[in-house]
Amino acid sequence: MSDNITVAGVCVDSRHWIGGERVASAGTFTDHSPIDGTALGEIARGGPAEAEAAVAAARDAFPGWAATPRAERARILHAIADGVEKRIEELAIVETTDNGALLRSHRRGVMPRVAHNFRFFADWLLRLDHEDFETRGHTNHVSWDPAGPCVLITPWNAPLMLATWKVAPALAAGDTVVLKPAEWSPLTASLLADIAAEAGLPAGVLNVVQGYGSEIGDALTSHPDVRRISFTGSVPTAQRIAGSAAANLTPLSLELGGKSPLLVFADADLDLAVDLAVEQYDNAGQVCLAATRLLVEEPVAEEFTRRFVERATALRQGDPRDEATDIGPTIHPRQLEKIDGFVRRAVEAGARAVIGGRGGDGQYYAPTLLTDVEQDSEIVQEEVFGPVLTLQTFTGEDEAVRLANDTRFGLAATVATGDRERAARVTARLVAGTVWVNCFFVRDLQAPFGGSRQSGVGREGGTWSFDFYCDLKNTVTAPKGWDRNHG
Repeated sequence: MSDNITVAGVCVDSRHWIGGERVASAGTFTDHSPIDGTALGEIARGGPAEAEAAVAAARDAFPGWAATPRAERARILHAIADGVEKRIEELAIVETTDNGALLRSHRRGVMPRVAHNFRFFADWLLRLDHEDFETRGHTNHVSWDPAGPCVLITPWNAPLMLATWKVAPALAAGDTVVLKPAEWSPLTASLLADIAAEAGLPAGVLNVVQGYGSEIGDALTSHPDVRRISFTGSVPTAQRIAGSAAANLTPLSLELGGKSPLLVFADADLDLAVDLAVEQYDNAGQVCLAATRLLVEEPVAEEFTRRFVERATALRQGDPRDEATDIGPTIHPRQLEKIDGFVRRAVEAGARAVIGGRGGDGQYYAPTLLTDVEQDSEIVQEEVFGPVLTLQTFTGEDEAVRLANDTRFGLAATVATGDRERAARVTARLVAGTVWVNCFFVRDLQAPFGGSRQSGVGREGGTWSFDFYCDLKNTVTAPKGWDRNHG
């Protein structure tokens, strides 16, 4: 096979990146574009041998990278950001072709945000310090020590942005990295390896290994030399990773998706509320934060639904490379089948498809709204990860909060209301890692990000990222004993 894949004129190396070198595997897997099912090329299919080599490279590179002064680490991270910015168009077209998200979003938002991820953590590193404090005359000094090699396992719905949310703080902290991207969207991780090398990142500090799920994942997550594991994905996979990590007590950071609510109160600006609701179809609904459960106060439910249907049916679904497209394809035939299965079972159980409820040509699933759903039903309780929303009504704050909190998840929630006091009361009672009031998807890297309940363990962002990727050490120094004569 060829070692290179060409996507819209962009050359992508299909091999692993281990210890500063390209490494092939005996086996491969085929990467397909969700836009039209085209086979993009063959990707190196790693296993235990590649996992061992990547962890060994990260382990060997760790002492030198950990000892690198903060200012130099920050300089290299800024150089990586520079490299991303120079290649925004290439990264955008490759990722759109690989995972089906909108090209316009990649160009204007996602890829610039990738560069920002590196710049933010480079700058945060340089001001990362605790003030010394006194205890009965003794001085306490807290230091942030690099933890060691990290395994980062990332999802397919926003491959490069979500990878760099992990890679950037890990590198800034002085850790070395083995990145395992999702097999359904592997290409931009390979380009990131090229960019990092061009920026001067030492060999072995960032390694990228490709492969199918547990074939390589188990060897990475159970490795005794791995000091941190960060994973974004499903609950069942996280449970498997936690089991692998348990023998070595390897600390975990897990972001596991959700079933988030959008609460629309009767005093809300209905046009704004409808805008927020329609926004949940972004990326064909393949967004962990999506508020897929619309909870609408009864007096405005009929009008809200009318306006929502008018707006949602005007969305244009099609080729994500077209500037006029609003919704692209789902990532993979298996994901499309999963989405359709959820909807079919819901309709069979009595739900009504107000719009959608069916797939189109290829891997395109129509934006769907289901009503007449029961709170304990599968469609309300389980994450679909597609363009499928449910609508339920409520009367009063107590019922709204009860319905909102009544799942096993707790990643995010959105509240639409015109009453500041109500917003404060309701948000205080919601179980969620992030709550948006009259807005959605405003994400500042200074803020903690993560979920409650089965939506995850730990937080990413700002100092919280460094708390995870570092071993915090407290050094206590006595005021006496400095004048002893050793001569």
